[in-house]
Amino acid sequence: MCGVSRFQYPPHIRLIRVMCSARVDMFHVLRALSNRQDGVFIGGCHLCDCHYVTNGNFNAFSMVQVFRKILKQIGIYPERLRIEWVSAGEGIRFANFMNEYSAELTKLGPIGKAEGIVDQTLALKFEAVKKIIPYIKLVLTQRLHVSDRTEEAYHKFFTSGEFDRLFEELIADKLEISLITSLLEKKPLSSVEISEILGLNPSEASRHLKVSAKQRLARYDVNSKCYALA
Repeated sequence: MCGVSRFQYPPHIRLIRVMCSARVDMFHVLRALSNRQDGVFIGGCHLCDCHYVTNGNFNAFSMVQVFRKILKQIGIYPERLRIEWVSAGEGIRFANFMNEYSAELTKLGPIGKAEGIVDQTLALKFEAVKKIIPYIKLVLTQRLHVSDRTEEAYHKFFTSGEFDRLFEELIADKLEISLITSLLEKKPLSSVEISEILGLNPSEASRHLKVSAKQRLARYDVNSKCYALA
């Protein structure tokens, strides 16, 4: 269920409607949040009860776990993205989920404003995420793949320290560098300005800037004492 079509539920929720939850793409979620929807709800068939035999809802589950960590990384409440398992015959269950979710989003408040992020910075953060989504998809299939398609195995992996470690190693740094280069597209900035705008501590900003320079994504201008795109 969850999709890019509009749904007459509370206006701060975007419900994406597709034939299979596995078809919900990160770009769908990002587009809804970029358009200032306060949350995205994905409803799928119960795990191990797939209508198409592919058990693609496990893919949707994996995508959501990774995207929620991405939201947290950029300072957005991860609770804004939610996935639940609801069959076509569970109308009351679905209504209960939506009422509960609507109340939760109302409590959180408007996206960005509730997190203390100004509109310009929020748009920049979403743009930085968009740039690396193809890479994240590759990581999902190659390094964050769970071979045993059972609910227990997926919950165990995505709540493990191993998942946290892999996320930091494979995605977190890439995302921070994407944020920095997206910011430098606007104008050259000092490391202090970059750390303040992105909410990074100075040492972390400096580390990412050094990596960006090494990869020839950014360069340091001695005269202006600012970084710019290479």
